[in-house]
Amino acid sequence: MAAAVLAIAGAIAIVVGRHDEPVAEPPRTAPPGPPFSAPATRSGTDVLTTGRLLPTSEPTRVRIPALHVDEAVIGLGQNPDGSMQVPTDAHTVGWYTKAPTPGSLGPAVLAGHVNYRGADGTFARLAMLRPGDRIMVARQDGVTATFAVNRLDRYPKDQFPADAVYGAIDHAGLRLITCGGDFDDRSGHYLDNIVAYASLVTADR
Repeated sequence: MAAAVLAIAGAIAIVVGRHDEPVAEPPRTAPPGPPFSAPATRSGTDVLTTGRLLPTSEPTRVRIPALHVDEAVIGLGQNPDGSMQVPTDAHTVGWYTKAPTPGSLGPAVLAGHVNYRGADGTFARLAMLRPGDRIMVARQDGVTATFAVNRLDRYPKDQFPADAVYGAIDHAGLRLITCGGDFDDRSGHYLDNIVAYASLVTADR
């Protein structure tokens, strides 16, 4: 799995509170190998997959009924230091453009703020998600990809599992990332990251 992680591993969104501007996670050294390489194959031609896969199409909106979330999605690239950009307001959710699109093979990555300039962010209650909760992602091709939450994990930022979050998987997956844990007033950062893992269950027009 190590060879399959993101080219700039750990390029995660840090969504800070009590600050005027968002701060990005410092880049980490990447293992060798291409980003998001396909998983192993049976015969060298057929990619092993489980469940349905959708063609590439960029996300436009995300709904999370359990959290009363219904917000626009924008593309996020990388900062000059290799870290992932973050949304510039409290509500917009960002899709990491170097990851797969939601519903395609691999882990699509959406990041949002827990708070921003004193306002609660769209992902302020992300830690309240439970297995089975639905996440609906509208795409430019008119298809809505619905994901079911598999699990929710919290990681110290210096132990962020880049392989598990960004590495190759054998299905259409989704990761929602925000900050959590205690807030360190000295550094101006939350100490942890919250990651929700989800898998595609349906796709409808």
